[in-house]
Amino acid sequence: MPAIRHVLFPGRHHLVTAFQVAYLTDLLAGRVRDAAGEQVECAPDARVVWALTSATHSGTRRNPVPAHRREAMVEAVTTRAGLPSLVVPVADVPPSPRFAHTVLATSELVLGAPLTPADTVVACSTPEVAAMYAAEGFRIATVEAGAPGDPDRPWVVLERMVAGDDAWRTLAHPEAVAFYERYRLDEHVRLVHTDPTVQDDGDLTATRDYATYTAAFDDASDRKWAQVAPHVRPGRVVDLGCAAGGLLERAARDPRLAESDLYGVDVSRHLVAEAEHRRAQGVFANPNVFFAQRNLLLGPVFPDRSVDTTTTIALTHEIASYGAGRADLELLAGRIFAHTRPGGVWINSDVLGPADPDRVVDLVLDGDGDVPARDLDALPRAEAAAHVAGLDPAARFTQFAHDFPRLSGADVAYEWVEREDGRSVARTSLRTAMEYLYTRDYTDSWLSECHERFCDLTGDDWADLLTGVGFELEPGSGPWRNDWLVEHRLRVGAALRDPATGEPVDWPDTHTLTVARRPLVEVAS
Repeated sequence: MPAIRHVLFPGRHHLVTAFQVAYLTDLLAGRVRDAAGEQVECAPDARVVWALTSATHSGTRRNPVPAHRREAMVEAVTTRAGLPSLVVPVADVPPSPRFAHTVLATSELVLGAPLTPADTVVACSTPEVAAMYAAEGFRIATVEAGAPGDPDRPWVVLERMVAGDDAWRTLAHPEAVAFYERYRLDEHVRLVHTDPTVQDDGDLTATRDYATYTAAFDDASDRKWAQVAPHVRPGRVVDLGCAAGGLLERAARDPRLAESDLYGVDVSRHLVAEAEHRRAQGVFANPNVFFAQRNLLLGPVFPDRSVDTTTTIALTHEIASYGAGRADLELLAGRIFAHTRPGGVWINSDVLGPADPDRVVDLVLDGDGDVPARDLDALPRAEAAAHVAGLDPAARFTQFAHDFPRLSGADVAYEWVEREDGRSVARTSLRTAMEYLYTRDYTDSWLSECHERFCDLTGDDWADLLTGVGFELEPGSGPWRNDWLVEHRLRVGAALRDPATGEPVDWPDTHTLTVARRPLVEVAS
């Protein structure tokens, strides 16, 4: 049997353990048998090929450490250990029976030569993955699988670290521990793993259509920038909840901000990746545009008193919806106040709850409210979207009343009081009526939208919250009604009526624009 020249070691490699280094060292030295019990004889110039999988995916519980840090850690560990190695980054791919082929093809591109069963043994402890390589004809070295003492896999060691178990420091290779400490990766991984608002794959929700979401945000960016631009203070400008960077694209074209640093921060991996892609394509006129996947609720992103302008556009209702409601908004406000320079501003634009949310109204809707709601959770997103899009306004309200309470946690109390002339009338609170009307047109991501509450805060609530953390409100801040939205969206097939008089109810304010400034001179409390 010819001597082995390559040991292919596929994995995400978020951590390198002391056991792995010792095992690979023994493998290159010919002291290890493969899964079939045959001695593995390696050539004197044999090297370990670390196939770094999911290299294009980071910032999630599945992949908390970015690929460039993982690659640098592997290089640091193997250099110290004297373990001849090469690193091959492999793009993140969905689960596939051709995964082994993907890794081998990527390795051939990077190394300039194929890895073949004649010159390569695969080191892998995951039976399902090992079976894929075995099917390609490769010998398998089982690493931790079946080793004496059942050594912890790297992911288990990582979970020990997240849990605060200092045993991870003795299980990981010393150079990996030093690398984690040098770049504070232990703190970063803990934040990613303990973020209560983000799914395992790095997003607020698994039911959002990001293509539709990004397109809608981009379409509104011209209007949003025109609204906030007069209030922006040059310097360090931060757009929290930046999505794919639509607002910063407009900011980067503003001559007033030519010398400013523009930062986009979003919790969603999908959106930050798209923003980075746009930057690589030269979309942003200002070269000093930066993006980061962060959650400001988990800890400060910027140093105290370092930001001149913070913008939040259509963000605060998501924070309230996916977090702890007003408590998280108060935490957000405190964090933004802390990182704002004296004289700097926080500009917030979002949907708003009505001033009198508990007022009872009749919501008059076209169609038949008797159509029963369906359980959409098990349906493919496109099928669920098509079903909701096909419902008339009254039937869609019935579906909303089924989905919104269980997903958002908000109560929906109503009764059908009339059904005549092709209309149905639901008697409910003004808040419930507005929650429905704000939500009903977003059928592409219906379940995601039904998780979100738009009416948690009134205009007075916002004023109290902002002044409570120390901001001063600029003149003109406060609620306003988007009459285009009323005319083209809210009143289509719908009306509000007073139950007692039958008279129309005026449409409430729909949005808030607050410009909150940190005072130049602050009075010590």
